[in-house]
Amino acid sequence: MPVLTRLIPSPVVVDIRRGALEDLSGLLADQRISSNGKIAVAISGGSGLKLRDRFAPELPGADWYTVSGGTIDEAVKLADAMRGKRYDAVVALGGGKIIDVTKYAAARVGLPLVAVATNLSHDGICSPISTLDNDNGRGSYGVPTPIALVIDLDVIRDAPVRFVRSGIGDAISNISALADWELSHRENGEKIDGLAAAMARSAGEAILRHPGGVGDDDFLVTLSEGLVMSGIAMSISGDSRPSSGACHEISHAFDLLFPERAASHGEQCGLGAAFAMHLRGAREEAGVIVAALRRHGLPVLPGEMGFTPDEFVRAVEFAPQTRPGRFTILEHLDLSTDEIRDAYADYAQAIGS
Repeated sequence: MPVLTRLIPSPVVVDIRRGALEDLSGLLADQRISSNGKIAVAISGGSGLKLRDRFAPELPGADWYTVSGGTIDEAVKLADAMRGKRYDAVVALGGGKIIDVTKYAAARVGLPLVAVATNLSHDGICSPISTLDNDNGRGSYGVPTPIALVIDLDVIRDAPVRFVRSGIGDAISNISALADWELSHRENGEKIDGLAAAMARSAGEAILRHPGGVGDDDFLVTLSEGLVMSGIAMSISGDSRPSSGACHEISHAFDLLFPERAASHGEQCGLGAAFAMHLRGAREEAGVIVAALRRHGLPVLPGEMGFTPDEFVRAVEFAPQTRPGRFTILEHLDLSTDEIRDAYADYAQAIGS
């Protein structure tokens, strides 16, 4: 008998609104995640401590754990600290690093994860991937999708606006990542999951075309939903392909080559996406991406992130090494250093630097 449908790993609840965090204990009970409140809550040592003071009375049965960094060692340390405590679930209360560390730790001890995002810096809030620093740089680790996702717009507004801008760049970069996926399909026969591609494209286009800005609740809801859809798209495809192409290779190259100077993930991905679209000859699409990035205050030139053109050229040249086996416009063109430099000069002229 043919399989007529498929199961899609996704949260049982996604709550995006003002004041959502105030109802966290009710959500845990109503969804039968934890009726007695016996949970572990992972937070950062900075803003997380303030949130603990604010919400600890709402979670009297919780044990709180402070996470000090986004490393594989920190994730293992958290898992070891939670082991044997008979928790119903783990709550990650924080930004991308906290959620990534806690996703890995929760998977290691076999507990469901509730992700409570305190900023919208990237699409990892709902993805089946933890990106963690390790001895060799940075790695991506497969983990279960969060069982629930909570985004409180009041908390999002309290975070620095640069985090929202980073999420914008990450969401918009889906457009370039999907073009790379389609290129690999044409050149190498790589299979495209149509549903995953549709969700990732919808997420990117929704942000790209939205008339609002970082100060509008409607825009923040759209951005939140877009980042959630990107994460689910990765769950559907089983990897990061729907949202990661040359744009992310370039971003990872900045992280590895200039670890002390790297900009935010979304800023680097947004610039990488615009340049990658330019490389593939999609000048009109590149212009639309550049215009959207500029409208939201994101960089479109390396100098706006504190890098020289030569450093950008070096990052683009190194980028394919960050994702061995992934085929993008960078691998397809296989440009020399001088050709990348010429392409960048053309790009800078085209966008009116």
